[in-house]
Amino acid sequence: MFSAARRRLLFAAAGTTLIAVAVPRARAANTQLAKTEWQAIKKVISQQLAALRAGDSVKAFGYATPGIQAQFGDASNFMTMVRNAYSPLLDARYDEFLEGAVIDGVIVQPLRLIGRDNTVLVAIYTMERQKRSGWRISGCVIAPSTVQAA
Repeated sequence: MFSAARRRLLFAAAGTTLIAVAVPRARAANTQLAKTEWQAIKKVISQQLAALRAGDSVKAFGYATPGIQAQFGDASNFMTMVRNAYSPLLDARYDEFLEGAVIDGVIVQPLRLIGRDNTVLVAIYTMERQKRSGWRISGCVIAPSTVQAA
């Protein structure tokens, strides 16, 4: 899937320990994105996080790709999955975006999360540009980080 050098780059950028991560094959037209594109990606992730934390499952579900939406069927199922499998996103006391990357055509945007217990994790988002609706979230994996919270 990824060469060893590209995997190291991905995990170094995310500040995570080396683990196996299955990243959806979201293809990009270029190997680089403009600053405005990265800003748009961060905005989509931030808006989904705000909706998730506010309990607005319909709005949060709207930021997912059609493939993710088809997988979960409706906003209620999606929110149940988030609560069960992605609670660190909901419970983080602090989050900050790390430098994004395009790796083998996959758009990757890491987000550092610091939990209430000072556990540091990284949410590694994959993104897809939709023809009509702009950037959407195509996947997310939460991984441990080598960074310690102060």
